[in-house]
Amino acid sequence: MRSATIKRDTLETQIALELHLDGTGKASVATGCGFLDHMLTLFARHGDFDLALTCHGDTQVDYHHTVEDIGICLGLAFTKALGEKRGINRYGQFLLPMDETLVLTAVDLSGRDYLGWSVDLPCAKVGDFDTELAKEFFLAFVRSCPCSLHLRQLSGENTHHILEAVFKGAGRALKMAVAMDEKHLDDIPSTKGTL
Repeated sequence: MRSATIKRDTLETQIALELHLDGTGKASVATGCGFLDHMLTLFARHGDFDLALTCHGDTQVDYHHTVEDIGICLGLAFTKALGEKRGINRYGQFLLPMDETLVLTAVDLSGRDYLGWSVDLPCAKVGDFDTELAKEFFLAFVRSCPCSLHLRQLSGENTHHILEAVFKGAGRALKMAVAMDEKHLDDIPSTKGTL
């Protein structure tokens, strides 16, 4: 099993996270933010990742530290579970429709961190979630699991739909990227010999 357990305690958040890359999409998520719980559950389900996550954060301030630190921990879990990335596809992409919304996600598990964020969120909040924090989540993720991750909104008007397409698409693209390439199980997918 390609899996990882991450524990991170700071003065702002206390996080326990368990990730299995070769799962069935089971998620148990309790972050203190209902909308984030929903997005991470969708991410796990569409990526076929098993994810168990609890976070106790300083939500009396806002959700910023919670969202960013969970992004850090999820990225660290992917990095740990992938090891030296031997045998993986490396690349993944998905074009996800969600009613009027269409979002393209592409990822390269390259070992270099870059976030391409071209997402226009009409509303500043969904429920009590500050929508600008979605970008902070993915920035934290790519910094902890160094990869090139591009999220590009091609259409969309409803902020909930847009963010749902982003998280589902990220799950689907990462599912493809971490999948094993049966023809090259012993190879690291780079001419450099390392990722």
